[in-house]
Amino acid sequence: MKQLSTASIRILADNPNHHLWNNNGTFWCHYTLHLPDYTKRRVRQSLGTCCIEQARKLRDRLLRRALKGGAL
Repeated sequence: MKQLSTASIRILADNPNHHLWNNNGTFWCHYTLHLPDYTKRRVRQSLGTCCIEQARKLRDRLLRRALKGGAL
């Protein structure tokens, strides 16, 4: 059976904007995938919004998918 990548995601209750980055008004999400060959891959994805509340919702959806192995 082929081993899938594992997302490295920290959840910090005291920082609701963790994994979010504002790049000139557009929020991005970034996290790290640990691959079966013991390498890692940084994932950066535009969330396409300038609204922090919407960015948090999109980040949460993206990270849930990554944790289930459906990243990228």
